[in-house]
Amino acid sequence: MKFALIILVLVLAVSNSVAQNSIIGKWKTIDDETNKPKSIVEIFERNGRYYGKVTNLFRTPEEEQDPVCEECSTSDDRYKKKIIGMEILKDMIRSGGDYTEGNILDPQNGKIYSCKIWMEGNNLKLRGYWGLFFRTQTWLPAH
Repeated sequence: MKFALIILVLVLAVSNSVAQNSIIGKWKTIDDETNKPKSIVEIFERNGRYYGKVTNLFRTPEEEQDPVCEECSTSDDRYKKKIIGMEILKDMIRSGGDYTEGNILDPQNGKIYSCKIWMEGNNLKLRGYWGLFFRTQTWLPAH
């Protein structure tokens, strides 16, 4: 009986640890210039790949509450589509503790970046690459 209880406790501890390190869930993005919350992105798994869609934008009352992606390329299916509900993170593949090989769209400038994601503590680190240049953001858990 004690042995079974010990096994159960270990299984629960391991599964809780794995769940805490998952990128699946809702994340608050932070504006690089203002350090204020910019949006909520929900990351989910579909067919072994990871995607993220915008579920909320933090906008002032004077701003358009659900703008369209005017800057997206006309050849991109997201061109002139509403940003809320838009998949901005696509085709990420888990490789060890990192997620790579996918891309992320910045709806503000319409650019698509190669992408790498990893967890640091409870925060999500996302690095977008444009050739040799890159920018890293920290996304916070959205509760």
